[in-house]
Amino acid sequence: MSNSTPQIPVIDVHIIVRTPEGKILLSQRGGPYGYGQWHAPSGKLDPGETLTAAAARELWEEAGLRVAPDALTHVHTVLHHQGDGAPDRIGFFYDTTRWEGEPENREPEKCLDLRWFGTDDLPEDLIPYPAAGLHGALHHPGGVTHHNWPTS
Repeated sequence: MSNSTPQIPVIDVHIIVRTPEGKILLSQRGGPYGYGQWHAPSGKLDPGETLTAAAARELWEEAGLRVAPDALTHVHTVLHHQGDGAPDRIGFFYDTTRWEGEPENREPEKCLDLRWFGTDDLPEDLIPYPAAGLHGALHHPGGVTHHNWPTS
């Protein structure tokens, strides 16, 4: 029996912003984790914050887009095992087609680029954990993906 205290998982929100034509907004990482790779706008839940409020806040902070929390639809969940002693993560993926503003890179120290992609033309160099949720949302909406989850 282990004497170590279990770590509390990190709660993430990911926002899949879609145009009427079905294009998805992705951001290219400029920070150390996943440098040069793509993912949907995302971030961590703050204490006392609801999931949809966190998603709306992150979308504004990263991409300058305003979305009402009730315009976000939960489309997929990912249980991600980071490994290397890092806490596991639970990612909630939200979809929206209703937002205000034009995308702008509001975090240039963390983001190299913001770009629209067709669902059939996603970049190959997606960060694996967010990619699991994006593909899950597109192909298995409402489901749960266990990413890198250890088997017993």
